[in-house]
Amino acid sequence: QVQLVESGGGAVQAGGSLRLSCAFTSRRVCMGWFRQAPGKGRQKVASIHTEGGSTYYADSVKGRFTISEDNAKNTMYLEMTALKPEDTAMYNCAAAPFSYGYECPITESHYDSWGQGTQVTVSS
Repeated sequence: QVQLVESGGGAVQAGGSLRLSCAFTSRRVCMGWFRQAPGKGRQKVASIHTEGGSTYYADSVKGRFTISEDNAKNTMYLEMTALKPEDTAMYNCAAAPFSYGYECPITESHYDSWGQGTQVTVSS
């Protein structure tokens, strides 16, 4: 397994921006961000295929969030702009040891390494 540590969460007003970071001990073929709001299930927000470079975004964040990685720094990022109150959640980064071609798994059960999470709170 990979060790993952998130940082960068916080409280912002609607329309604001945050950048989440995920430091990892080793890179897996798929790295992603998930979030879970109170009373809701965990949702995959974004992922990146670290070998092919393909990315995935949930419809709710397309055009507002950008996932990237800096292999030299062993860090993955989630740049979040135009934040909305509905983006309020605990955000976790995760790593999966396999992919479907250049597509990363959607379901959280396929990710075997998880960070402890960082809270994002967006006020209206």
